Formats: sequence, C-alpha cells, structure tokens
Amino acid sequence: MLEDLGLEDYMRKKLSLSKILQIEGKTITDQLVECKSELPWYFLKKLMMVNVTSRNVKCTSESKSACQDSNDTLRLDLTNLVSTINTSDILNPLDLITAIFLCSDGFVQQELALKMSMCQFSVPLLLPNCDTERCTLMLWAMRDIVKKYRPPALAESKGFIEERIVLTELPLVSFVRLGECSLSKSEILNKLLSNSQQYHDTFVHHNMECGDSPRKISNGLTEITWYLPCGNKNMDIFSEPVAIANLRGDIASFETQFSFLCQTSAAIFVFFDDPALKFRLLTQHNSKAQIFLVGKHQSQTFNLNALEEVATKLSLTNSNIILKSKSMNDADFVKCLRKTVRYVVEHSTKKNTLEQMVYVAHELGIMVDEDTSECQTGKQNADAIIAEIQDTLQYKEDQLPLQGQIWKELTSVEKEEFRLQKVGSQNIENYKSDLQEQIKELRKKQNSYDMSKAMTCFVNAISSPGKERCFFLKWLRMNLDNLSRIKLSGLRDLYKEKCKESENKEEIKEIDRQLSSSSLGVEHFFREMGQIYEASLSLPETDPSRQQLQHLPKLCAQLLLDGFPLELVDGDASNIPLRWVSDVLSQLNDLVSPKNKIVVVTVLGVQSTGKSTLLNTMFGVQFAVSSGRCTRGAFMLLIKVSEDFKKVLNCDFMVIIDTEGLKSPELAQLDNSYEHDNELATLVVGLSDITVINIAMENSTEMKDILQIVVHAFLRMKEVGKKPQCQFVHQNVSDVSAHEKNLRDRKLLLEQLNEMTQAAAKMEKKEENKSFTDVMEYNPDTGNCYIPGLWNGNPPMAPVNVGYSEAVYELKKNLIQQLGKCGSTSNDILEFREWIISLWNTVKHENFIFSFRNSLVADAYMRLCTEYNKWEWEFKKEMYTWVTNAETRISNFGTVAATSELSDMEEFINQLKSEAASELSKWETTLLVNLSQYFKKTEGHVYLVEGYKEEFSNSVKCLRREIENSVFNQLMAAADINFNI
Repeated sequence: MLEDLGLEDYMRKKLSLSKILQIEGKTITDQLVECKSELPWYFLKKLMMVNVTSRNVKCTSESKSACQDSNDTLRLDLTNLVSTINTSDILNPLDLITAIFLCSDGFVQQELALKMSMCQFSVPLLLPNCDTERCTLMLWAMRDIVKKYRPPALAESKGFIEERIVLTELPLVSFVRLGECSLSKSEILNKLLSNSQQYHDTFVHHNMECGDSPRKISNGLTEITWYLPCGNKNMDIFSEPVAIANLRGDIASFETQFSFLCQTSAAIFVFFDDPALKFRLLTQHNSKAQIFLVGKHQSQTFNLNALEEVATKLSLTNSNIILKSKSMNDADFVKCLRKTVRYVVEHSTKKNTLEQMVYVAHELGIMVDEDTSECQTGKQNADAIIAEIQDTLQYKEDQLPLQGQIWKELTSVEKEEFRLQKVGSQNIENYKSDLQEQIKELRKKQNSYDMSKAMTCFVNAISSPGKERCFFLKWLRMNLDNLSRIKLSGLRDLYKEKCKESENKEEIKEIDRQLSSSSLGVEHFFREMGQIYEASLSLPETDPSRQQLQHLPKLCAQLLLDGFPLELVDGDASNIPLRWVSDVLSQLNDLVSPKNKIVVVTVLGVQSTGKSTLLNTMFGVQFAVSSGRCTRGAFMLLIKVSEDFKKVLNCDFMVIIDTEGLKSPELAQLDNSYEHDNELATLVVGLSDITVINIAMENSTEMKDILQIVVHAFLRMKEVGKKPQCQFVHQNVSDVSAHEKNLRDRKLLLEQLNEMTQAAAKMEKKEENKSFTDVMEYNPDTGNCYIPGLWNGNPPMAPVNVGYSEAVYELKKNLIQQLGKCGSTSNDILEFREWIISLWNTVKHENFIFSFRNSLVADAYMRLCTEYNKWEWEFKKEMYTWVTNAETRISNFGTVAATSELSDMEEFINQLKSEAASELSKWETTLLVNLSQYFKKTEGHVYLVEGYKEEFSNSVKCLRREIENSVFNQLMAAADINFNI
C-alpha cells in the first residue's frame, strides 16, 4: 500500500517539515488528483492550510467510475443502476492518515496533529505499525496542541483555562466495537459531539466520501478528540471538558489497545450486535473503567436472553445498557447516549493526563514516540534550563542580563549618535565623541558579565547534532510557553482583582508592567546570544573570549535553514543588533551558496488582526500565535523553493517576515509610540518584495496613517532602490458582495494616499512623485483580498472555516504569481544583508518624520514652523534695532551730561532695562496672539497640530527669556565700555 502511495522510501528516511513546506508547482495548482501517489501530497497541502475538506481524498479516475456515464443516463437499464461499485481499490481516509503518520518524522507528526485538531478532526492516540503487531502512543505528536475553554466555574467571571492538552487532567470516555455492528459507531460519535445547529465529522465514518472502502492498515488505530465547553449552558453539550477515544476494528483482534483503554478510561462504551460473542474479553481485562453496552434491538443477531446473561456476569444494571429500539430514531438514540456520557463526565473521579498514560503504555509493551534518545536528550537539556526558573523577571535579570537596561541604553545612544537631537549648543564633534565613549562603556559593561549558566546550557544544547537540537528547541519553547501561560494567567487574575479597588493605582501600574515584561520565550535566549556576540566584537581580536564565540552566527544560520525563525528587530528595544544579524546572514550565504537568491514577503497590520495566523495558514509555518503573548519586533523565516519551481520564481528561498502589531494599546501611552510603529513599518516594507497589509474588516483607516509615513520616509531617503508591492487583506469579511461594494472605498483610499504622497513630495521638494503608486506598487482592483472569519461556529469546538482556508489559498497563489512576475529583481542573501544595514542606518538617521501620525500632520507642522520662524525673525529684528538705538543713547550719555555721577548712569541703565522689558512683553504678547489666530484658521489642516500649541507657546516664552538675557547683557557691556572711557 505504501508503494501505491509513493511513500515506501519515507518509511526509513522520514518526511521532514522542510520537504512538506517547500514551495513548488503543486502549491499553486488546482489540478485534480489522478493517481494514488499524488494523494498524500494533496492531503498534506490541504491540511497544512487547515482545510477541513482535506480528508475528502479521491482520484479523478475513481470519481468518474463512481458517477454514471452520460450515455448511460439516456437509456433505461435498472440492473446498471443497482450494480455496486468495487470500493476495494478506493483508499480509505484513515489508511492515508495512518500511512502519512508512519512515514513522517516527529516534527511533521506534531504539525499534522496540531492542524487536524484545529480542523476538529480526531488525532491518532495509538498508531498501529503496518509491519508488526505493535502500536505507538503518539504523545509527542500531541504535545503542541493548546486548547482554551471555559468550565462552568468560570462562566460568571468570563475567565478561561488555556493549557496544553497533554497536561490537562480529563476523564477519558472510550468507544469500541465487539464483533460486527449494524450501528455506525463513528457516525453516532459525530452526532454525539455535534451541536444541533452544526454537524461536524470529527471521526471518519462509513457514510463519508471513501469512508466505506475497506481499511487495510488502519485497523487497530485508536483516535482521540476532546469536547471543551464554552461556558454557555444553552450551547454546551457537556459542561465539563472530556476526552473521547475511538478504537477502529474489533476489540477481539486488538486486545493490547483495548487493555490500554480499559486502564486509562473512566468509561467504555461497547457497541455490539450479537450478545453471544466473546464478552469474556470484558471480564478478562483488569478494567478500571465503567462498562456500558450499546446495541441495536432490531438487528438480526440480537438476543435478549443472551444479553441478560452477559449483563449479569458483568454486574451491569439498566443504566449501563443503551439499546436502540424500533421506535427510536437517531436523534433520540443520540440524546439517550449523550445523557449517559454526561452523567459519566460529571461524576467521574478517574481523570488523568495523556502524559500519565505513558506508564500504562510501557506496562503493556506499547511504544511511546517520545522514547527516542534524541527526544529524551533534548528534553533533559531543556529541563536543565527550566528547573532554574522561579521568578521570570528575576531570572531575566540574572541569567539574561545583556538584553535588559544596558541594551535599551545602547539603542537610545546609537539613535542619538545618528540623530543628534540633544546636541544643543555643544560642539558636534565633541558630542559625537562623547556618545561613542558611552557606547564603548556600555559594551564594556556587557563584557563584564560572564556567560550565565542558562546561556552556557543553551549554547551547548543548540550545538548538539541536528535532530537533538531541534527537539531541544521545541521542548524549550513548549515549556517556556507553559510557564508564561501560568504566570500571565495569575497576573491577569490579580489585575482583575485590583481593578475592582480603585485606590490601588500604583499596584495596578506595577502588575501592568509585569504583564508587559513577564513573557519569556526562546527568542529571549537568542537575543542574549546576539548581545553576547556583539559585545565580544568590542574586545581585541586575539582575546580568547571573542574567539570562543565566533561560531555562534553559524549555529543560528543552520537553525534558520532548519526552519526556525530569526529575530530581526528586537521588539522590546526597537533596535536591530546589526552585527549579529549581518554575520548570521553571511554564514547563511556560505551554507547555501551558490543557491542564495531570495524573495521577501512581509505582513504588516494593527495588533491582534491575525497576521501570524494568516502566515501560518498560508505557508504552513509556526509563528507564535496567542492572545496572551503577541509578537514583538520582527521575525524572519526561510522557506525552500523546489528545484522545478526555482525558474518560475527566480529564487532559491522565500523569506517570510512576521511583525509585531502596530498601534498596540501597550505602547499608545508612550511619547514615542508613533516613532516605534513608523520605524518598524518603514524597515519591513523597505525590505520586502511584497507587503501584505492586514486589516480588520473593510476599514483601512488605521493603516492609512502608517502607510503615509512609510511613503514619506521613502521620499526622504535618497534612494530606496526598489518599489515594493502592496496587497491589502481585509479579515473577517465574508460577504460575497464585499469586493464590489467596497469599490468606492478603495478608490477613496487611493485618493487619500495620493493626497498624502503629494503633501509629502511637496515637503521633500520631490514633486515628480504625484501619486502613491509612484512610490509603491498598488492596484486597487487586484490589490485587495477579502477573507472570512477564521472559525466556523463558536470556539472552542469550532473547526476552521473552509472559506478562510480557501481565501488564504487564493491569496497565496496571487502572491506567488506576482513574485514570479517581479522575480528578476530578487536579491541574493548578501545583498539582502547590505540592504538591512543601509536601510536601518537610514531609519536611525531619520529624526523628523517618524514622530508624526501621518504626512498631513507633518505638513501642517512644517507650515506652523514656517509661520513661527517669520514671527521669531520679526521679533529678533525689532529687538536688534531697539538695542542698537539703546547703545547709541548709552555712548551719548557722557557727552550730554558730563557732570553726571556714576549713580545716574546706573539709573539710566535701569530705565533702559525697564523700556526693554515693556518692549519684550509687547512682542511676546504679539507672538502669542499670532499663534492663537493661526490656530483659528480653517485651511492648511491646522487642527491636526492642535497638540503642538502648548509647545509653541512655551517656545515663545523661552524666546522672550533668551532675547531678554541677550539685551540686558548688551546694555551692561555698552555701559561698561562707556564708563571705562
């Protein structure tokens, strides 16, 4: 069978994620499957994009034979109508899933289980091996599944529980079959778990497409799924969470799997037709579970006396037997079954985690996928780091000290070195020299720290061989996420509690700060590694400490190739560790040369609009997604392009950049929040070949401001060098008429962007740029994509909406086609590295435009500055004239009254000072009146700079003080000269 599917080579050399995720011709073609060897790839392509239709697998030849020939419908031949189709050649979806799991490595299995869980498909719990009789507990495969739900206890407070499903203590209810059964167990299970408004095929069953074809390798497969409540008693089927297991095949043939379920389940529901069968099986096994018998009263082999005999032996009562009588339809039967399961769930004391099931598996000789040496070594290395973490904030200070306050200070000094905003009246060269000294001192301070114990463990672990290193990073990421989840959950509860008491403002502020800084992920360890490396570069080349760290960039480059993301922009410090990033990219170039051509796709959007989810669905990757921990900064990830598709895209790799959400509420209170967003947006748009602008609903206003600043920054930069393409994605828009209805809005958006571009071009004296499309490639007709909501129904039990998956697939095809057209502009990795350096340095030089919300605000500010400069000049000119006259009067003072004494001179000077003060006051008032009048104007978008009114009023007062000091000094100097003469 594996041979038919073209998978026999992968039984030994397993399928890897890089193979599955690579971009190839099949990625963007909608060709139907013509032979069995294409089925696994079709299934994987669909599943990696979380498409709930991925299990509908059939070759076109089989589909044709299943349908009647068009000529046959034109004549009457009833025997032809009732003739059965041979289903033995058609592949059962369960066989395909089993085959793919058997041929995949642990990381692919984990990804498959995660995506299947998002589609609300059951996932393999015990996977049969087609060569031997043994099976494997798929614990590692399920490790990455995280679920959120709301039990009744938290319904009122609107709280929720979020945890890894393998660590959640749940009752397990198992469904098995003894002998043949006329009831479809899996179909009944689907009805049991489905809401009356929305039926969903969690388990593959007989009446599904290809579900009736005989199973060849999936008998003995035990699947698991979970029912999780949302906290609404009108919608929840079970008020408490529960795990549901389903064993495929007859328990008489799969006693090991049945024994496992007997010892781990709270209850087992045995479906049967013939009560006279081997029911001794049920008594033989040391069952800790309650037994329930489920049968069909009107089946031919049913015998009430035999059932009574069995029930007596098993000490069962009426409540343990569920029979479908003649008068009972499916809905009533499911209702009855549901009531029994609900009773079991609510009264069960037997709850265990999937992790605890390992002991049972080992006792029964069942293999566990986590028992491999690489996985265990990776786990031990990760545990060594995790064991030391008690308080996250303290841990970061002690074990990751280089990325804290020192790195933030370094960032601000570096930016000041470029922008010179605080130079004042100092000598510029001296000021720059002082700043360079400060940088040296800060680097010295970084070097004064020895590499911490945690970082030594981390560097050693990622230096281990391929698979072991990948397992370590995966374990570390999952365990750190678990810690952060517990910490954040506690802080959120505390925050909620303190908010009820309004006087605790300081405490609330402190909890808020902790919420912002208590997340700890793998990226923090890589960030520290980058800082250790950058600090070492300030040491002499011969220094042993520096030489010992020279291998770090190569390690990181290898991880990039393995599919791990690299932090490009540190979101906490708003800076790029340039030397680190550029050296990693140089090493990457050495590893892949000469195949080093890349194209870059970036996603940009407001916080929590689903950017990471969009990228994960589009490319099957795994950027961190969580409502608790939003992406900070920017991360880049490498995806291979297959050999056959390189000519089309004219590149060897695609670089995907995921960015933090703009306009985050966390940063909104800070003075430099515009600056942070505008810098990040300018950098990532400047780096990309295509930028996906992600927008919630149809409203693009929130992104409009940022786009204007990006364009404005591009105009201020001498030469950007390329013209990035722009693709707007409107999320949560499911109306089929959206594209047509929003035509006017799209035209209006383009007009507004054009107006802003013209304003910016005018300010920058580059008036050849008449429109937005002169700076960025954008077509209002093809450059917009409308994507429906992610979930089909009410989470946590909602599967991913097939409309979401299909719309994202269309977007992916469109992006790849656009990249194919502009493929000739693709850079190699070294050019990309140089581009990052020059672009970031240009961004650091820019100190004016980034501090504004948009170009119109900048334009209005410039106009105000121009007006203010005119008034200031008039003020200074008038006072200069007045001082000149006063000096003449002082020099004439002695000649007019030669007999005057010194005291008269002082009196005269005081009189002049008094005159000067009244003149200064008059002009100060004039300027303040002018300022007030200016803000009453209606033209020139004056209202946009209302916030700067106070700043300019203060400038007037400062100017008056400055001129006053100057005038008084000049009067005194003139008096001194006259007195000495």
